[in-house]
Amino acid sequence: MKRVVLVGTGHRGTQAYLMPMTSELKDCVELCGVYDINKKRAHAAVTLANQPDTPVFDDFDTMLDTVKPDVVVVTTRDCMHCEYIVRALDKGYDVISEKPLTTDEKMLAKILEAEKRTGHRVRVTFNLRFMPLYIRVKEILQSGIIGDVLSIHYEWLLDTSHGADYFRRWHAERKNSGSLLIHKSTHHFDLMNWWLDDEPEAVNAFGTQRFYGPHREHRSVRCTGCPYANECEFYFDMAADPFYKTMYAETEDDGDHYIRDQCVFGDRIDIEDSVSVSVKYKKGCVASYSLTAHSPTEGMKIVFNGTKGRMELSRLESGYHEDDPIKDIKIYNRMNELITYKFKEGSMTTQTMTGMSHLSKDNLGGHGGSDPVMRAMIFRAPAGTPDPLHQLADTRAGAYSIAIGIASNISMREHRQVQISEFLNEDDFAK
Repeated sequence: MKRVVLVGTGHRGTQAYLMPMTSELKDCVELCGVYDINKKRAHAAVTLANQPDTPVFDDFDTMLDTVKPDVVVVTTRDCMHCEYIVRALDKGYDVISEKPLTTDEKMLAKILEAEKRTGHRVRVTFNLRFMPLYIRVKEILQSGIIGDVLSIHYEWLLDTSHGADYFRRWHAERKNSGSLLIHKSTHHFDLMNWWLDDEPEAVNAFGTQRFYGPHREHRSVRCTGCPYANECEFYFDMAADPFYKTMYAETEDDGDHYIRDQCVFGDRIDIEDSVSVSVKYKKGCVASYSLTAHSPTEGMKIVFNGTKGRMELSRLESGYHEDDPIKDIKIYNRMNELITYKFKEGSMTTQTMTGMSHLSKDNLGGHGGSDPVMRAMIFRAPAGTPDPLHQLADTRAGAYSIAIGIASNISMREHRQVQISEFLNEDDFAK
């Protein structure tokens, strides 16, 4: 039984960690304490989880000193990860951090130094490594069917439901999220690093903000009470959803005073909504990546060009493709042959699911079933459990996933190519 404390009870912290710890993981996890700078939200979270007696603390350090947990789970705003990770390491505890590890190179250096100094470790949760479709990509690449990967073309699309939501939340301010290249793209950069079994060397990036942000005359501060609510296609009625009403609307007067329904055309927005990134990897692969946060359809398209062939991966699932989602892999070899894999959600099994008999394939949960499988491997699997695809990510993986985003931000700010070695080197990691 692992004794766990949680810091951060927002949407992700509550639904992906707090609630599962008190339900699907209750036979192997004991949630011993919760802390959030908004105490009303923390109390609302444990109540929603039907665990109102779970201790809610006024102070993070007091929680650690009182509970003395086995591990600390950090699911705060991205910009606060460093503070809680370092404080937990300094008090002698290992940490599980929601992605991204942190938001800039200075805080990354602090985390890596604390790991070296304390001897304790941080695990970063990348749930896309546990999504069956992406696992299959990893397996195919490892098989060598397309040979060594020479180049990647990677397009990620957020539709105007998912994408817009980042711009009404805290993520729209660079000081909180580091931009979508840190908060969102850390998933995608980690997948590239993991698929290639390689690390980035140099980055060049361009970005614009032309869709969201202060580009519309009819705008307000927030959706609640907005005079343009009846005409705005991005109006969000927070009070209409019981979860958002309880967790956010009714907790605005406490702690961080967070407003969850801010205008997607607000003056505060200072991050890009369209980006283009070029990456050179240490082993020689070159990659082009784009993120669009205002697409009519949601999904991604990825192409791998190898010495023996080409693999194309598609996952399109909203807008035009909502009723007939596309999830397939196509492999073209140099003998003029085509191999096509087509997948249905919930129908795939992979080696990562071996032994996860307590999970129902018909009800695997969030992110295509990846969340519960990831939680099972982190919290349930005994020490020494085989990890043949290296899905459990350490600080190194967390560092190199955000390194591309950090370098991209520097590149856009200073109009130049950025070497990852300018802020991240081999000597920075604990041995």
